[in-house]
Amino acid sequence: MEKKIDATNSAQVTYRFPKDFWWGTATSATQIEGAADVEGKGPNIWDYWYEQEPHRFFNQVGPADTSRFYDRYEEDIELMKELGHNSFRFSLSWSRLFPEGRGEVNERGVDFYNRVIDKLIACGIQPFVNLYHFDMPLALQQLGGWESREVVEAYVMYARECFARFGDRVKYWFTHNEPIVPVEGGYLYDFHYPNIVNFQRAVQVAFHSILASAQAIQAYHEGGHGGKIGIILNLTPSYPRSQHPADLRAAKWADLFFNRSFLDPSVKGEFPEELVNLLAETNHLPKVEQGDLETIRMNTVDLLGVNYYQPRRVKAKEHLPHPEAPLMPDHYFDPYVMPGRRMNPYRGWEIYEKGIYDLLLDLKENYGNIECFISENGMGVEGEERFRTEEGIQDDYRIDFIREHLRWVHRAMEKGAHVKGYHLWTFMDNWSWTNAYKNRYGFVAVDLENNCKRTVKKSGRWFKEVIAQNGF
Repeated sequence: MEKKIDATNSAQVTYRFPKDFWWGTATSATQIEGAADVEGKGPNIWDYWYEQEPHRFFNQVGPADTSRFYDRYEEDIELMKELGHNSFRFSLSWSRLFPEGRGEVNERGVDFYNRVIDKLIACGIQPFVNLYHFDMPLALQQLGGWESREVVEAYVMYARECFARFGDRVKYWFTHNEPIVPVEGGYLYDFHYPNIVNFQRAVQVAFHSILASAQAIQAYHEGGHGGKIGIILNLTPSYPRSQHPADLRAAKWADLFFNRSFLDPSVKGEFPEELVNLLAETNHLPKVEQGDLETIRMNTVDLLGVNYYQPRRVKAKEHLPHPEAPLMPDHYFDPYVMPGRRMNPYRGWEIYEKGIYDLLLDLKENYGNIECFISENGMGVEGEERFRTEEGIQDDYRIDFIREHLRWVHRAMEKGAHVKGYHLWTFMDNWSWTNAYKNRYGFVAVDLENNCKRTVKKSGRWFKEVIAQNGF
């Protein structure tokens, strides 16, 4: 481990980043806004699922009880400015703008996002706007969600409306955040609504998500809005247990399912041939209409967001899957628990900083060195109050986590990777889907028992110094 540099002494900056580097944080609408049923907002799948099965959410805290950004966005954005942000990525709530997912626009929702965008710009913070972050309007889920062609059409209409309303000021757009997560959670592994376990339906959801992304990109470019539009993918480098051919093959399958399934069509405009062949062999190809593949081929991303949290370690299967069990990606590999790995015990994720470097070098060497940025990276910790002193929460573990990942980002940039920025997940402690507030990720603590009072953690003050001197 290198000797740690005192970030408050600019003469000792070892890792210097470009002067126009994007420094900031990321979040999503459902996870911070609250106000789940006010001023015309319609229900999304999270509002509905919590109503149906509150026991599946940690401490039974639902999406109406999030960090109240809807009411307190002005003070929150002022605090971002104070902490040095020059960019902030957030999502629009589809059902706040279109209560039924389509049809008449809710002008009060438009007014809210106009005020948020204008406040960010007034504070010198570039708004990065994401159109979809897991929050399907309930009315559209009842039509089949991403399984439905009607929903793809509704999404593109929603995207066009957002570009028209906000595109004069927003110059960085994203079609989806982590589109594989609704596939995994909602249609394979039962950790998101609609809790379906069906590989064929999962494949259709994935295909329509990619098609919707391509059609939104096409609409943006046809509209001549003058900015850039991309997608945000959670990429997990797949490491084999050994160099044995069976382990190498297992890692290749994991990479195909969890990375290249969305990365290749988004950046290259085509699906991996090996994955297509497997779907054909198992009779699980999606329904594709004439022109779909051409639309995907012609409308690739301008910019790629990379969410990185943990690696994936795999090995060859030890046992054949049950012949009557539902088909799953992990029928082709087993997870491998590497001896000596470092863990975040609260989230159950391995901490492996070099993984971020390996991802960025892969994008450089195999994806045309596409312009990208780290759109999420972060560390959730349970019970952070035990680290509180008079100066606030002393989250040195988060500082170490960020510093070591940034060192590897810097090293990738020295190798020529086209990295434009780093956004931490997240600005303030937010609601994390079924985990609710179990683990805290923010630079700013949120006291749920005290009117959601905000308090800057030690990591937030440290990051402010990093931004001020463009390095550490």
